[in-house]
Amino acid sequence: MVHLGAGAFFRAHQAWYTHKLAEAGEREWGILASSQRSATVSAQLAAQDSLYSVLERPTHGAPSAHVVGVIRGSACAAADPEPILDAIADPHVHAVTLTVTEKGYRADGARLRMDPDVLADLSGRPPVTVVGQLVRGLQRRTGRGAGPIAIVSCDNLSHNGSVLRGLVHDFADRLTGPDAATTREFIERQVTFPSTMVDRIVPATSDDDRDEVQRLLGVRDEAAVVAEPFIQWVIADEFLGPRPAWEKVGATLTRDVAGYERVKLRLLNATHSLIAYLGALAGYQTISAALADPRIENAARMLCDGDTMPTLTAPDGLDLAAYRDDVLDRFANPALGHRTTQVAMDGSQKLPQRILSAVRERRADGAMPRVGALLVAAWMRFILGRDDGGRPLDVSDPLAQRLTSLIQRPVPANEIVRGVFGVTEVFGPDLQEDDELVDTVAAWYGSLRDFGVGDTLSTL
Repeated sequence: MVHLGAGAFFRAHQAWYTHKLAEAGEREWGILASSQRSATVSAQLAAQDSLYSVLERPTHGAPSAHVVGVIRGSACAAADPEPILDAIADPHVHAVTLTVTEKGYRADGARLRMDPDVLADLSGRPPVTVVGQLVRGLQRRTGRGAGPIAIVSCDNLSHNGSVLRGLVHDFADRLTGPDAATTREFIERQVTFPSTMVDRIVPATSDDDRDEVQRLLGVRDEAAVVAEPFIQWVIADEFLGPRPAWEKVGATLTRDVAGYERVKLRLLNATHSLIAYLGALAGYQTISAALADPRIENAARMLCDGDTMPTLTAPDGLDLAAYRDDVLDRFANPALGHRTTQVAMDGSQKLPQRILSAVRERRADGAMPRVGALLVAAWMRFILGRDDGGRPLDVSDPLAQRLTSLIQRPVPANEIVRGVFGVTEVFGPDLQEDDELVDTVAAWYGSLRDFGVGDTLSTL
């Protein structure tokens, strides 16, 4: 297997499942792990013979550390993509998994965004974009007659497999040269793009976490990752060739990934974002501390019960109210130390899938999703980069500069909101035309800006 995006989540999730499968006796599956930008992870793994540990921190009880040994090699795409392309073309490789975050796909709606990096990858330079690496690797695989392969997106994107399929085909359709047509035919006939839903809370690793691993294992692990005990992986059963039997160690193979995905995005991810933005603005450093504030917990429950659960149909065997309660219990785990500003990152890339689709559905039903509107307003207020006490916040968002210039304008709140809603790559062309929604978000934004989180939530 090959994995693109060898960050902490991959090491605590896809690699963890493969590790558990090896423990169960299926040891033939190994992973070439590629980081996309920084060489830090690949250097850390190389220095440790590709071994690392997962530190599990339960809500109650002692933590435990587990050594994972399924990574067989590592690479950094920014430094040299050649090992990645060759691995994708290797007939012994049957799957490529990805965790590159929403912005790593460079999607413009359903099409590939033709930014300078994508255009340069199309021109034939060593590819630096994820889609460029995939297509150039598949181009080599075509020439080698290496057989079918599955490309498995594991990012929080609605219909992530379909999105990635469209982006790969978009890039491949623009190929030129003598093997362009055969490459396109190979991708059409021999490459599948199973959709997935992934779930595990994986906070950033701290020095205290590394010290804990050293205490438990007796060695210093610079590549250690931290995770909650809970883990879930739902995968569309769309493989043409061999694959790891992840279902033997708890994964779900199904034809209905979309149902699970919608539940997770709207009940877990949207709620996570609401807690993160309100918590950061209120001065809370961690998700668990924010959720311990009864006003924020109440807002989180109201978001689920009033705005997102009415848009969902539960997959067979899943109780939505119980799922909501489990999510809030997991978020309340103080041992994870999951920072509010980490969850708040890249909101412009996350909100469309997490809440805006549900907002549209509620508006189509004639309802006003009040707490969904509050979530949007809290994100806007967070973009300004200071909490209610005037302390600086770490804002990381690819559209931060553009959004800040819109939000800081000395105009009434509803004009600010309408301007932000004009960022169509986030809000589409329709939401700025919804005057009632604009006014609702503006009222929340003005209250958060002028009175703070505490007074604002007292009006819920």
